[in-house]
Amino acid sequence: MVVEIDTQPSRVVATRASVAEAERNFRDPTIDGLYVVQFTPQRLLSEFAPKVYYARDIPHDIQDLMNTSDAHYRRTLMAKELFEALIYQNTFEDEPNAPRISIVNDVDGDVEMTPAWEFHYSNRIWYGDDVPPPDYENLEGCDCEGYCDPESQACSCAQKQKKYSTHLPGFIYDDKGRLTTMEYPVFECNALCGCFEGCRNRVVQRGRQYQVNIRKTTNKGWGIFAGRQKIPKGSFIGIYAGELLSDEEGDVRGTKYNKFGRTYLFQLDFWYLHPQKLREYHSTQPSDKQDEEDDWQTKYVVDAYHAGNVNMRRSRLTCVSFQNHSCDPNCCLIAVYVNEADIDKPLLALFTCRDVLPWEELCFSYTGYTVDDQDGKKGELIPKPQNNGDAVYAPCLCGAARCMGYMFK
Repeated sequence: MVVEIDTQPSRVVATRASVAEAERNFRDPTIDGLYVVQFTPQRLLSEFAPKVYYARDIPHDIQDLMNTSDAHYRRTLMAKELFEALIYQNTFEDEPNAPRISIVNDVDGDVEMTPAWEFHYSNRIWYGDDVPPPDYENLEGCDCEGYCDPESQACSCAQKQKKYSTHLPGFIYDDKGRLTTMEYPVFECNALCGCFEGCRNRVVQRGRQYQVNIRKTTNKGWGIFAGRQKIPKGSFIGIYAGELLSDEEGDVRGTKYNKFGRTYLFQLDFWYLHPQKLREYHSTQPSDKQDEEDDWQTKYVVDAYHAGNVNMRRSRLTCVSFQNHSCDPNCCLIAVYVNEADIDKPLLALFTCRDVLPWEELCFSYTGYTVDDQDGKKGELIPKPQNNGDAVYAPCLCGAARCMGYMFK
């Protein structure tokens, strides 16, 4: 490639309009014959965009090695330490300040020292080949300096948040980085914003802050438990990591998973993505545009079979996860947007929906957490599913006083 450089640029008197146009197109204006290189957030994000990880590149060498090793070795302390080291190695870039995760089995440690070596531990989203990469072109950031003011009319992030949570003042996070409500999507400040990294509207992107451990349970496989400190209500635990797939591919995989008693799929099907429901939220009158609602379909799902973290791994025998199901959960999944302008592709972020005591197991509802008891009252029994022999429709073992009988409808 030959790059031609104008050694005698013409004299240009730069105006505010010409500089703005140059910023939009990443062209450096010239002033008195000198090029003015502008390192704007938009330009940096365009030229040095975060790496996109694809599902076809999920590593599996360590898993292959361990599964072909002697079974006795997989039950040794060395294997446990290797598993813990891999967790740290694969996540320290995403959550550098997170307390390290330990694996504990005081139930049958002589039989199973670690969870099954069948997935790549990761906090990342791995894109399927039929899923477009993150939309940076339409991403918008605020021009705030220092820390964002949630009551500012000039902060575009605060104004965007209000679009989906109109009765709340500014951000959904409080000054300690905790959710104040579980009902709405969260729009965090992003790479294009001018605010500090310590802005109160940057929580998920800073990673987990509380100690959690992976511990074997008596009858539910492996679970995720709080450490020695209480985790306050509204605290971020982690994202639901895995492959981001089209809904069509999710249907194909889901049929297979159901047969052998596991489910790893989570549809990105939040209420505000439905055109009619969003219209009704902003209107005092019910909408009669039913046709648009009927045409809307879920576009994407997250699959944690091949890659995932503490928030979604299912065990081989119990079709539960590190983050086990409970009909009376202490955690819930919230849609969060950071460096993504596509409204159909939020991150699934796990937050505590009540205070979690030290050493308490962290659980969320596989049937969905509802603040106002939508989809049935809490404690209402789920009829035995007509499952055609699918092993995934197993009885619920959560042990909650208000157990609904089954994990899936």
